[in-house]
Amino acid sequence: MPYILCVYYSRTGRTEKLMREIAQELNCEAVKLDDGVDRSGVKGWLKSGMQAMARRLPKVKPFKTALPLGVYDLVIIGSPVWAGRCSSPVRSFLSQYGEELRRVAYVITRSSEVRYEDVFDQMDLYVHAPRISGVSIRPDSVGADFWRNEFLTSVRSGGKERTDDDG
Repeated sequence: MPYILCVYYSRTGRTEKLMREIAQELNCEAVKLDDGVDRSGVKGWLKSGMQAMARRLPKVKPFKTALPLGVYDLVIIGSPVWAGRCSSPVRSFLSQYGEELRRVAYVITRSSEVRYEDVFDQMDLYVHAPRISGVSIRPDSVGADFWRNEFLTSVRSGGKERTDDDG
């Protein structure tokens, strides 16, 4: 049985809910990243978007995993899309730990119709591991469960296919 870890950042709770569902389905550990920055409300939303556009790397608080990161067969990284980019805390995580990861898969959450598939490529810049899958989901959309399940199928098979929510 492969060792899988879900690591994510969530400002509003939407990414957290999805990543916890994925971790439960895969029977794996889930770790929420925290940078200690108040990102609540409109002010927090603006701050988050500005940091993402500037590609800032806020310091992520220490976190605990059952195993060292390099031991996991797969790390699934979840991030909301901020201003067309992955969240700054996730970028910080990837910048700091990307070289340790053996294989990765990405889950990005978004609130618009735009898929933001280029966010996968942005995240790839920080890791040397092969990306086996990626999904772009609007958590409240009609097709969200379908795309989550397609992503889970892809991860379980170790496949290279990308899955993207189209609605």
